[in-house]
Amino acid sequence: MSDNARQHNGSPQTGGWIDVSVPVYGGMVHWPSDPEVEIERIADIAEGSPANLSLITMGAHTGTHIDAPLHFLADGAPIDQMPLAAMVGPARVIEIRNPRAVETDDLRSQPLERGDRILLKTANSHRCWSTGDFVEDFVGLSPAGAQYLVDRGVRTVGIDYLSIGGYASQGDNTHQVLLRAGIWVIEGLDLSSVPPGRYDLVCLPLRLVGAEGAPARAILRPIRS
Repeated sequence: MSDNARQHNGSPQTGGWIDVSVPVYGGMVHWPSDPEVEIERIADIAEGSPANLSLITMGAHTGTHIDAPLHFLADGAPIDQMPLAAMVGPARVIEIRNPRAVETDDLRSQPLERGDRILLKTANSHRCWSTGDFVEDFVGLSPAGAQYLVDRGVRTVGIDYLSIGGYASQGDNTHQVLLRAGIWVIEGLDLSSVPPGRYDLVCLPLRLVGAEGAPARAILRPIRS
């Protein structure tokens, strides 16, 4: 696949919708311990088959995806039990300029309300998706920042790289704080073409029965005041 084909196109589409999910392709960047992404054409019209058919091998947390509570909680809900209201409805894109982590102080100035769906736009969107290599020092949400969102009653949190937490062990703590509180998590967003503001969000995962997460397609549409 060419480099141009791998680039995300975040320009508004029909109806004003903006695709903020990353393309999935063989060899794409993934969490280091997760499976490689492979898409193999196993039947081809050009070779005499009656139809084209692909075999896809990848982890449930490939590209843009949703974490269910089961991802870090032994008794947590699986992805097929996700309430649609968690991922469909008004959302706010918040720009965070802290180059290291999203901390409580970065969130205090935001008018957060109970039931909000919050998407965190960090330096990741411009920096991390521009390379095919895994970026270890990406911006994640700190455990303290996660607890702040829990205390404000947020229902959904998204971030613009492959984990809501950092690459170090505190990332596990961030997951546990959010998922234990019943907050659903979107990871792997590309918000590089999306300015801060209010949007309609649709982000639906594959309905994988009993799975701890699933790939998703995420789209936003600006809410005009």
